[in-house]
Amino acid sequence: MSSPDVQRQIEDLIRSGERILVVDLEAVNYISSAGLRVFLTAQKNLKKANGEIFLLKVPDVVLGILRTSGMLGFFRVFADPAAIASHTGKRTAASSIETIEAEDVSLRWLDRGGKPGSLTVMGSQAPLALATYTEKDVVSVKADEIRFGAGLAAVGETYAEYSRVFGESVIVDRNFYFYPAVRHAAVDFMLAAEQEAGLEYRFFHGFGFTGEYRGIAAFESVEGFVDLSRLTDLVCARVNANVLGLVLLAESKGLWGMHMKQVPTAENSPGNGSEIFDASNFAAWMSFPVDPSDADSIVMGAGIAVKDRNLERPEVRQILPSGSCFHIHAGVFSKEPLSKNPEQFEAELKRIATELEVFKVQHLLGQSCFSRGMVGVIELKG
Repeated sequence: MSSPDVQRQIEDLIRSGERILVVDLEAVNYISSAGLRVFLTAQKNLKKANGEIFLLKVPDVVLGILRTSGMLGFFRVFADPAAIASHTGKRTAASSIETIEAEDVSLRWLDRGGKPGSLTVMGSQAPLALATYTEKDVVSVKADEIRFGAGLAAVGETYAEYSRVFGESVIVDRNFYFYPAVRHAAVDFMLAAEQEAGLEYRFFHGFGFTGEYRGIAAFESVEGFVDLSRLTDLVCARVNANVLGLVLLAESKGLWGMHMKQVPTAENSPGNGSEIFDASNFAAWMSFPVDPSDADSIVMGAGIAVKDRNLERPEVRQILPSGSCFHIHAGVFSKEPLSKNPEQFEAELKRIATELEVFKVQHLLGQSCFSRGMVGVIELKG
């Protein structure tokens, strides 16, 4: 009867960011199968996020139940709290990680020292405002030539096929996700391990980048939540380059994002002659939030940030939204705890891509809020 209460407490702790949980069983004289299931489910979820449940002061009768059920091997059992403290201290030690405490965010920076990468701009945004894209505006990019990127893109062999399904897209570690700008859309994707030789992405406009991580920043809000604008400023301050490639993996606490409802091809161009961003057309063309959404979901995305846009060439400036120094697209995935260890960043990207369900891809706005997560930073040449 008490197992639902225990489950809620454990879930609340995991949502609040705890990854090491100690369950003191000294006063417990019986565990039912329902209780065992609560602990086992939590253990499996925490293990994925580099966390763990430790069992403390387990009475013989409870130990016997664990052993008989075959579940004892899933847990570490301790008789002394000091032993747990000693054990967790060893497993979390990482001398190469620098901790930076800001007023509202705790940042742990793992310096990877990676070499700078390159930024490539594809296509043009000029036809977007009046929705006048045609086949001649399509830029085809080989899948194996782009590791990270974002834009308005699709997959397909012929223009007649893929012109109907262009949408917001993001590429994370060669995994490609796009959200067709059609009614009742569902995310389509091509995982890196499943891509065939010669696969090409079709872009109306977008950008891609390659390179090695200069560093990985693990962040956690100290009070309240950290928004995307603040997070971008913090990670940009860690490196000297003016243009950065950012790879985001975070737990959402309310997203402000937008995506297109229609493909901006010439045949769909607004009949009134006004831009799709004009008040008379905006609602029919853009899904734009009235309130933040997708709290507690996992967000995985990629984009660029520019410290001083005036120093960059025009084609780089044109991919930055007006009034913003960054452009990030992200997939919104099902709820799952994340590891807080920056050394696990690449493994977490792979896990999210291959194990979690993705619901949509959005252009993220600066007001989007997160509780914790990690950001991979790649310095980019022009």
